[in-house]
Amino acid sequence: LHAATFAAVLAGTGTALLWTLVNPLTAMLSLGNLVLYTSVYTPMKRYSIANTWVGSVVGAVPPLIGWTAATGSLDPGAFVLAGVLYTWQFPHFNSLSWNLRPDYSRAGYRMMSVTHPDLCRRVAVRHSLGLVAVCTAAPLLGLTDWVFAVDSLPLNLYMVYLSFRFYQKADSNSSRKLFRYTLIHLPLLMTLMFLGKKSEQDKEKLLLEKAVV
Repeated sequence: LHAATFAAVLAGTGTALLWTLVNPLTAMLSLGNLVLYTSVYTPMKRYSIANTWVGSVVGAVPPLIGWTAATGSLDPGAFVLAGVLYTWQFPHFNSLSWNLRPDYSRAGYRMMSVTHPDLCRRVAVRHSLGLVAVCTAAPLLGLTDWVFAVDSLPLNLYMVYLSFRFYQKADSNSSRKLFRYTLIHLPLLMTLMFLGKKSEQDKEKLLLEKAVV
């Protein structure tokens, strides 16, 4: 009861602060993600492997919260950031969960690595390839320049390579290599995105060019 009360106070206070000091959209995204995590994702772990997909949505929402806090709206660029976080989580978590299968099984958690090991490995490869697509979408949607798409390609292709090795070997060594790489992959990718982001002047120039045409 004490824990539930404390959590409710924090949730209510945090939502109220975001609503009044930031904007209502940011507050609603934050509250919605809290509900999704506590009321859907967490209990789903014992019933369905779909919990991993729901958990990836939970992990992808924070960039949307940050974007709306800074801009007050949801633009295409926000979904590129969310897409990166969403796709990245599958090779990250699936490789992590591979060596924890006995623990998940004893705890009664329905994880891909336990109940659908082949699917677990395929999904890791699939979403590693998805990272290439999302990073290519960044310049197409005006979030970054094309240098980012080119610079991020080696990082993403190595992720694909390690995911494929994990798919082929399915052992503790290949899963650890993939998991450890995901830990450095994301901050490096975010750094490249920051360096390649388009300035407001670039965006205004592009809008002017479109208006002239």
